[in-house]
Amino acid sequence: MNKRPGRITSTSLAAAILLALTHTAAAQNANPPAASADAPAKTSAEAQTRVKNLGPVVVTGTRAGNRTESSSLTPIDVISADVLKQTGTIDLTQALERAIPSLNFPFAPASDTFAFQRPFELRGLSPDQVLVLVDGKRWHPGALVLSLGQIGQGSQGIDLNTIPLSAIDHIEVLRDGASAQYGSDALSGVVNIILKKGAKGGDVQLSGGQYSAGDGRQWQGAANFGIPLGGESGWLRITAENSNQSPSNRAGVDRRPGLAQLGVKFHFGTVAFRNQNLFLNTQYDISPGVQFYAFGHYGRRVGEPRGFYRYGSNTPYPNNPLIGMVYPDGFLPREHGVSTDTSLVAGLRGTWNDWRWDISGNYGGNRVSYSTQNSTNYAMLNDFGSSPTSFHDGILTAKQQTFDIDISREVSFGWLPNPLTLSFGTQWLRQSYDVTAGDLGSYYVGTSGVRGGAQGFAGWGPQDAISVDRHDVAEYLQLEGNLTERFGVSAAVRHEDYSDFGTTTSAALSGRFDFTDSFALRGSASTGFRAPGLGQQHYSETTSAAYGTGNSLGLPPGIYLRGLVPVDNPLARLLGSEPLKAEKSRNFTAGVVWNPTNDLNMSFDVYQITVTNRIALSSSLSLSTPAVKDYLAANGVTNLQYSGLSYFTNAGTVRTQGADVVTSYRSDFGDNGNLLSTLSYGYHKNKVTDVKPNPAVLDSLGVIFQRLNRSAIKGLLADTAPRSKLILNETYSLGHWAFNGTLTRYGRITTYGSTSYLDDTVYPHKWLLDLALSYNRDRWTFTVGGDNVLNTYPKKVPVGDDQNGAFPYSSSSPFGFQGAYVYGKVQYHW
Repeated sequence: MNKRPGRITSTSLAAAILLALTHTAAAQNANPPAASADAPAKTSAEAQTRVKNLGPVVVTGTRAGNRTESSSLTPIDVISADVLKQTGTIDLTQALERAIPSLNFPFAPASDTFAFQRPFELRGLSPDQVLVLVDGKRWHPGALVLSLGQIGQGSQGIDLNTIPLSAIDHIEVLRDGASAQYGSDALSGVVNIILKKGAKGGDVQLSGGQYSAGDGRQWQGAANFGIPLGGESGWLRITAENSNQSPSNRAGVDRRPGLAQLGVKFHFGTVAFRNQNLFLNTQYDISPGVQFYAFGHYGRRVGEPRGFYRYGSNTPYPNNPLIGMVYPDGFLPREHGVSTDTSLVAGLRGTWNDWRWDISGNYGGNRVSYSTQNSTNYAMLNDFGSSPTSFHDGILTAKQQTFDIDISREVSFGWLPNPLTLSFGTQWLRQSYDVTAGDLGSYYVGTSGVRGGAQGFAGWGPQDAISVDRHDVAEYLQLEGNLTERFGVSAAVRHEDYSDFGTTTSAALSGRFDFTDSFALRGSASTGFRAPGLGQQHYSETTSAAYGTGNSLGLPPGIYLRGLVPVDNPLARLLGSEPLKAEKSRNFTAGVVWNPTNDLNMSFDVYQITVTNRIALSSSLSLSTPAVKDYLAANGVTNLQYSGLSYFTNAGTVRTQGADVVTSYRSDFGDNGNLLSTLSYGYHKNKVTDVKPNPAVLDSLGVIFQRLNRSAIKGLLADTAPRSKLILNETYSLGHWAFNGTLTRYGRITTYGSTSYLDDTVYPHKWLLDLALSYNRDRWTFTVGGDNVLNTYPKKVPVGDDQNGAFPYSSSSPFGFQGAYVYGKVQYHW
């Protein structure tokens, strides 16, 4: 394992390298890694021409046809496909994280199901509080509920990495609440992925790389091309992508006596996976006023996270007295998962008497089949003398269907200099969630008291199996336009009626005033909501244990469950759980846009987001105290099946305050090339301002219970992600050569103890430097590069928190702990 060098990682050296390499360089026809700062909107023909030169037309957050990146009423980043491919990563979300300061994508060190659905955050909010669209259509959530003590705990977010990079033309990231336009989830903003279109053009790319430590090899082959349909009437665009990653490992040696000489036994790093994606996008003109469109996706990911190592009978710390029957030398369980992602969107759109209309249907689903290999079940060994070594743990499935009708047109009023865009429509939404139990061996515990369930990851049992669904009907109305030559406004309202939690209404108002041709103020105020996920309401993840006569908990002999239960579980209801309410938000944004020249663009925005009814995972509640057992018996629970439980709850209120800065500057040096410099910065601070009181029934019983413990209040809901991130990018090209350098500063993070500040750990800020060099010739592009070229590692965790030396780094590190990554790419385009 590579160690982090000393002086070479200093901030001054990193900045000096980047600035020296780009001092006389430029980027010919390059796109910035984050959107150029916005320029004031104009209504005259000359101003509109100038605006077009400053950014592309955007479709996110607006249904007007003439808004651009420069004239948007709210802050929006436009990330081109070229920018997404500037680093060596093959993950879409990681590429976005390196381009947008307000987006955080924490590293997942091969921890159970967390490795299959890495969550991302926007503006410091939860992964399920950002809406993802593909070509303006709602994308489906993943099947996994993140119940581990990680960033995003309790969320059922979206896995962006199922969408192939090669299918993307650009991405629009709206940094503002948008529930009034799009409905649930858009509390922190919207990520809208715009697909490549048309019959012309295509590319084939092969890339590969590995970490400087010699592991974590990645390779990817991708192709994207279009073909005409019916002459010039339509087209079909096809994207195929295949990628492979081998594991990396930064685990250390267990320093306990008698184990150090065994070497590294644990796994702590990236996960081995194989990923295949096929994406189709098509369009066909049925008549001059009617167009058919559709896109669909099939993706399959096979991954193998690792569990904790189990020491064998020939060591001082055998995992179990029975381990010698199958693994005398110990074993490392493999958690094998197959995630299948499918989607299909089809619709008709057109114009009729100046009305624009769009009618579409949308289906999406994610299915995760999980199994444990190279394992055993000790209870089966004890009861039957043998045990399988591979177990099917169960299947999680999430599905979503929508039917949308969207209508808009320009409406003129005699007293206004410009027409307003009137938009309205309706959406029908159905969501379902299913958990299928695993095979008996994956959760079997017997009655002997020997530890049961598959070692590494115990399967979902019959008590966890569910099949639930819900539907929603929504209507919206939006009016947008320029009230004067310099003053633009937008107002929107949306009403929702969910079958499980009821109705809600969201509203938004935004405006922008151009004081001069180069200076503008903008602001917005909105309310929003997020419907509680079906997984949060109904997901169960329990383990079983047998307790004999005279056990320490004082329970009658028998088999008891423990773990996460649904909020409608009868025991949970008796102990204070309530039906989950929708999270509600109030969002305020204000900003300044300054564009003194066509080459210099700047924007500065501040915001505050307050989320009430924040859903979180409660602390564990013990059912073994005499007072609880007597209370349950008095309420008819005579056959207690649980020894402890936790549940999701509307825990309190979280306030997020922050600021975003985006600046870009282009320099033309004539024959010496062009230089594009982009500096972007994001800052946010989360604070839990209110925690809902404990259920009265628990207080009356004297039960120790916390809706949110200290690590959740100060950490998971507040400061586990870095408060600040700065990105400096320099892009330069001269002739056939192009150079790109990115310097990123990740702010400090703190992990918090559950009860005392004495268990807190502060991890200082870190600088990372990425470099890439490309050579373009005819239709070929050759690239070599390195991410984190200075081999920067985070601070190690304190002794005592590092699993006896096996896990030396914090899983909360925003950039991981893998060290430098080197790569190469070859692309042919036409």
